[in-house]
Amino acid sequence: MKLTSRLKLLLLAILILFSACSKESGIKRIKIGHGLDQTHPVHKAMLYLAERAAEKSNGKIQITVYPSQQLGTERECLELLQIGSLGMTKVSSSVLEGFVPDFKVFSLPFIFSTEKQKFDFFESSDGKDLLKSTQKFWLRGLCYYDAGNRSFYTKSKPILTPDDLKGLKIRTQESPTSVKLVRALGGSATPIAWGELYTALQQGVVDGAENNPPSFYLSRHYEVCKFYSLNEHTSVPDVLLISTVIWDDLSPQEQQWIQEAADESYQYQKKLWKEATEEALREVQKAGVKIFYPDKAPFEEKVKPLLDEFKNEPSVYNLIKKIKMVDNNE
Repeated sequence: MKLTSRLKLLLLAILILFSACSKESGIKRIKIGHGLDQTHPVHKAMLYLAERAAEKSNGKIQITVYPSQQLGTERECLELLQIGSLGMTKVSSSVLEGFVPDFKVFSLPFIFSTEKQKFDFFESSDGKDLLKSTQKFWLRGLCYYDAGNRSFYTKSKPILTPDDLKGLKIRTQESPTSVKLVRALGGSATPIAWGELYTALQQGVVDGAENNPPSFYLSRHYEVCKFYSLNEHTSVPDVLLISTVIWDDLSPQEQQWIQEAADESYQYQKKLWKEATEEALREVQKAGVKIFYPDKAPFEEKVKPLLDEFKNEPSVYNLIKKIKMVDNNE
């Protein structure tokens, strides 16, 4: 019998309940659950976070990282954080927008015009305020992790213009904004969980997907999709979060150690991500993938109405203006 999502979440909560943040002999043990595999730069950054937290606290804080959806999908991990049954998680901001609506700003197309603008916003007071805004949803944002730029990869043909998406089923994240984006460009948006995507591509459930180079490479989706079109339509970061149930139980000193370790892992991950992107593009080409660099202008023009829609959402539109101000102040 198939488990309902609610029952599955309840069982996960029971499995993790007593060890989201356990205490013994003055040691606090915190679990991080996420959906990426152990070779991913973000996983390595979280291992670094655990090392730094242990060093700063002289072993009083022990963080264990569980990759590959061992503790649930991204959505399930967020829900477990909200009730305090899991300590920490990493999720895409596209998934987070289902819990904290303002994060949909990162799923908007061509929101960042340069890499510098992106990192400047993450490190700005506005970027940090956005992280803290998650607290009213029983989540506390600790830092961003770079997830590069998302582009289309497909099985049958390259995507060189928006017209090439017509008639194609494109996997998206479970994000309303991502779905709107693919539809605005002319594709048929099909939300599928990350762990199910390889099989969906193999079986023809979808004709393609969109993601950054390291994820395309490490997922081995290049074995099925031989066309990668780097139109770089979105720059959707990952977000590291801690349950407010766990955070509020920490002393101010323990909170400081964890925040400092998170900030250092963010800087470390930026370096890892750059190296991983270069390696991914090199290796998928060796495996027979053809890489294309289409003109971005037709894609940008096609999605302009999508940006205009957010004039009716003042908080998101205000964030758009703040991001553009970072660009203008360079």
